[in-house]
Amino acid sequence: MLIGVVSDTHGFYDPRVHPILDGVEHILHAGDIGSGQIIEQLSQIAPVTAVRGNNDREGPESEFPEVETLELGGCRIYLTHIVKVPKEGDDAGLAQYLEHGADAVVFGHSHFAFHEQRGGLTFFNPGAAGKRRFKVVPSIGLLELEPGRVAGRILVL
Repeated sequence: MLIGVVSDTHGFYDPRVHPILDGVEHILHAGDIGSGQIIEQLSQIAPVTAVRGNNDREGPESEFPEVETLELGGCRIYLTHIVKVPKEGDDAGLAQYLEHGADAVVFGHSHFAFHEQRGGLTFFNPGAAGKRRFKVVPSIGLLELEPGRVAGRILVL
């Protein structure tokens, strides 16, 4: 199953997102949505699961949960906005995700794309899809999910 991953749009829908995500089966938005219209636009591509970020304090985006766990493509996804990625060997840092049976932890907030394995879990931050900030190039992600397998790619916009 191919899913699109977007974060930190901050109310800006980049027109390059639609053609890249066309054909995905689901889209995850990892917070700092910035406008309910972003979710409406993404929903024209595929069903969307979203969480609110630290800047989603009012409007329809404030109604999303802080954490969402869902099953997609035979994998359990833990979706939230802010994550402190545990260091290698930090079993205590992994515990909250393992308790949810997660195969992948999808997050945003930092605006920096990140894709690494820790303790058998995939930690995936697609970077920020909004307007360029902090000298960071906008990006989104794709996850290919199969039972027991999570493969990710970061795509620069």
